Amino acid sequence: MTTTLNYSTAPGHQVLAAAGKTILRPGGKAATEQLFTWANFQPGETVLELAASFGESAIEIAKRFNVRVVGVEKNPDSVAKARENIKAAGLSDRITIIQGDIFNLDQITEKFDYVIAEAILTMQSDKGKVKILAAIKDHLKPNGKFLSHELLVRENKSEVRQSLSRSIKVNANPLTISEWSTACQSAGLIIQQQRTGTMGLLTLGQMIRDEGLLSTIKIIWNVLTNHNLRPRVLQMRRNFQQQRDYIGYIVFMCK
Repeated sequence: MTTTLNYSTAPGHQVLAAAGKTILRPGGKAATEQLFTWANFQPGETVLELAASFGESAIEIAKRFNVRVVGVEKNPDSVAKARENIKAAGLSDRITIIQGDIFNLDQITEKFDYVIAEAILTMQSDKGKVKILAAIKDHLKPNGKFLSHELLVRENKSEVRQSLSRSIKVNANPLTISEWSTACQSAGLIIQQQRTGTMGLLTLGQMIRDEGLLSTIKIIWNVLTNHNLRPRVLQMRRNFQQQRDYIGYIVFMCK
């Protein structure tokens, strides 16, 4: 049975996905590629991905770098879809998707060369961030790397958080550069590399770079021709533009 999405109340990432957007991270593909560069994956190494969704990232990492990936995903429908995608890609021997909660990683006893989490920690409370980061540290091998891609707040933290939360309909708790560093340190993780930049998730230029020209045209068409979808997407876009001086993205690599 297919559930009809309520565009006015659904989380922002679900609304954008319904419009056809596939890259939903604040720094786009370029920021994720920076993480991959810092990681320097080697064939045969192991990766734990938090919130694996439909498995697209796991498939890309396994294919490109010949590593083994374990993905954790809470939503059972997403788990089923991810497993279908992995089977279709012929990567069932290298990718495992586990249905589970990122707050309860104890079910996974293995330690990994890398843990990757993109656009996950921003949506957690301060206590939630600490708990997840501690679990990440526990699941890294000695000298393992934690790769993170999150939302950054520069000024007006309280106003920005409230505004974003109203717009995307989920808790948004981005941190400053120093706060991200402190949160990692509290779990015994030290940032070795970091980069920040503009949050351009719904800007035309970044959409073309992330999705390609034809896909961007399709997304715009979907938004403009769906009278239920259009106001919500435009609302998010206006909100991101209003906050553009105060928000951005941050990618970092910890050990």
